[in-house]
Amino acid sequence: MPMHAENDLNLAREKVTLVAPPFVHAHEQATKSKPKVVELSLTVIEKPLVIDDSGTTVPGSTFNGSVPGPLIVVHEGDYVEATLINPQSNKMAHSVDFHAATGALGGAALTLVNPGEQVALRWRATRAGVFVYHCAPGGSMIPLHVVSGMSGAVMVLPRDGLKDETGKSLHYDRVFYIGENDFYVPRDDKGKFLRIDDASDFFPKTLEVMHQLVPSHVVFEGKVGALTGKNALQANVGETVLIIHSQANRDSRPHLIGGHGDYVWETGKFHNPPQRDLETWFIRGGSAGAALYTFRQPGIYAYLSHNLIEAVELGATAHFKVEGKWNDALMKRVSEPHSIAAAEASKEQPKLPNHVAPNPGH
Repeated sequence: MPMHAENDLNLAREKVTLVAPPFVHAHEQATKSKPKVVELSLTVIEKPLVIDDSGTTVPGSTFNGSVPGPLIVVHEGDYVEATLINPQSNKMAHSVDFHAATGALGGAALTLVNPGEQVALRWRATRAGVFVYHCAPGGSMIPLHVVSGMSGAVMVLPRDGLKDETGKSLHYDRVFYIGENDFYVPRDDKGKFLRIDDASDFFPKTLEVMHQLVPSHVVFEGKVGALTGKNALQANVGETVLIIHSQANRDSRPHLIGGHGDYVWETGKFHNPPQRDLETWFIRGGSAGAALYTFRQPGIYAYLSHNLIEAVELGATAHFKVEGKWNDALMKRVSEPHSIAAAEASKEQPKLPNHVAPNPGH
């Protein structure tokens, strides 16, 4: 059992079991309870990650085994008591920098643990919004660990829930967490991705690729196609969905093809009024954002980074599969595809009035 910090706050305590993205652990959207201490554990798991359909594999590092790490949900004023566990089977030191926390390095220096060690850090959630957390063991290991899979997000909800720009309460029926990750896989002399299982051999070659600032993969949930096909996110017409999107390293431009951001907290901070009716929004590298959308039509919606090269060629695409009844008032095909020549031939010639004789010309 994890050892927790001393119980010196005289507050209620709640243990939370985190779940793997894109799903989110159970939580209240608004609460009338007093601030409490939320206990949770993040276990570092070093393991190979298959990041595309071709079997490209990197020696990854993860929080709780998933890329991204789990979304943590608390309310403003709560305390987060996080136990970071670095099993003896790992090879590297790890830590965690919470962007939502107040204190030097986000707690990274206080949580640095070697294999076989664990540490508990308690911090107060004083700012509402969505925030990134990531591994930050120091030096070049910071970007290397982040692009190896070690980032996640925290959502700090206002105690009275989300509000629009007028103060009206907003509610969501479903919430999904989409973590975007960029990978930098070295290639051999023939241009094929290298398979290197040992991180000590992989990292130096990866650094060379990273210094060019050109990722080999940009993906959601750690792998090309992780949220498409049978893994598409499920919703129904009429449901309001909250989408949390984080990128710990690079800028991103989320876009829902066929939908919009009804309410968007582009910078992810809930005490700022949300923007309305956005087609594409901007997630700054090292931050997270949130968007609310009520689905109005059934079908398959592509959710992607609208750098279309990254979306189509590098993998940053997800799907929403929405069930429900089609509304012709919003969209309707008024003619089936047919031949242009046939359409031209079917056009009626203009008719002259009965009292006008045709002019044969001169």
